[in-house]
Amino acid sequence: MSNIIKARPKLYVMDNGRMSMDKNWMIAMHNPATINNPNAPTQFVEFPIYTVLIDHPEGKILFDTSCNPNSMGIEGRWAESTQQTFPWVASEECYLHNRLEQLNVRPEDIKYVIASHLHLDHAGCLEMFTNATIIVHEDELNGTLQTYARNEKEGAYIWADIDAWIKNHLQWKTVKRSEDNLELAEGIKVVNFGSGHAWGMLGLHIEMPETGGIILASDAIYTAESYGPPVKPPGIIYDSLGYRNAVEKIRTLATRTNSQVWFGHDADQFKQFRKSTEGYYE
Repeated sequence: MSNIIKARPKLYVMDNGRMSMDKNWMIAMHNPATINNPNAPTQFVEFPIYTVLIDHPEGKILFDTSCNPNSMGIEGRWAESTQQTFPWVASEECYLHNRLEQLNVRPEDIKYVIASHLHLDHAGCLEMFTNATIIVHEDELNGTLQTYARNEKEGAYIWADIDAWIKNHLQWKTVKRSEDNLELAEGIKVVNFGSGHAWGMLGLHIEMPETGGIILASDAIYTAESYGPPVKPPGIIYDSLGYRNAVEKIRTLATRTNSQVWFGHDADQFKQFRKSTEGYYE
């Protein structure tokens, strides 16, 4: 496969800080109470937030946009309950616009932004990309806009983020339920994972000349433990059957194309990645 690919994209993994939460959100019922262990402990776990920039000859592509720099604190965009449940810690260098600046990339240089879904830690900086085409699952955008219209201020969809997207007149391109494997550029396809963790999940399948195949799974698969087998669904889930279907779709695609699967928030896997401050994949 690799000898056919003429384009020489560079892929950068950008570290956007750390989030923590009850492990039950990540692996549902990971340590259930029993008659012998009636007060089984839960765990507060820390995990990485990251985004991926593909510097492709046909245009720069950004996968996910991390958290908004104004998320935390008294004046923060996130509800206090959200800050308590999903605290995000990041130094200023971890903010997405600063990570891009380190690579001499400006937000207006980005041609496509793929929003895997619109949760607080994946869509927080969309407002910056007014030049880009923002690619999102249609069901995800519809559901998110309903939370905005209903004035819902708590949870994983951030009212103030959505407000900023609307006021900045972003250019949306929605992927319908029936659409899949949309070619963005040579060697790069948008994969439709459907509903599962959220209303509508997207991923990327990338063929790199040297690294080979990479599937960016985002939160369709949080961690290696989620992936299994057996598949372990998260506590944050919209459609449990869809979730399992998405994981098996990814497993099948990975096997067929001999691709690595990059999970959404796996601390161990993330440690192994080459970060944008150290270099890139090609």
